[in-house]
Amino acid sequence: MIIPKNIENLAELVKAPGKHVFFFTAGWCGDCNFIKPKMPEIEAENSEFEFIEVDRDEYMDVAVEWGIMGIPSFVVIEDGKETARLVNKLRKTKEEVNTFLATAK
Repeated sequence: MIIPKNIENLAELVKAPGKHVFFFTAGWCGDCNFIKPKMPEIEAENSEFEFIEVDRDEYMDVAVEWGIMGIPSFVVIEDGKETARLVNKLRKTKEEVNTFLATAK
């Protein structure tokens, strides 16, 4: 999982070629901490995507611009364009994330 170094790096990742999953999270978020230990498995099972962890609090302006009002949330960007999103405040299971990503392929 890639963690952006700064806002410029995050912007570069958004525009980068390929399929990217932006995983919006925060350290204080219980539901985020529930799914986070499963993220390495999710990444391994969806290797066609590059995963980017975005701290919602650190990048609040981006979260607002992208309409990320609940976390954990996932946004798929392919070649600089959003193609799918799983954005809500509900706890997500590994199975739910994998099902979402299967529809985003």
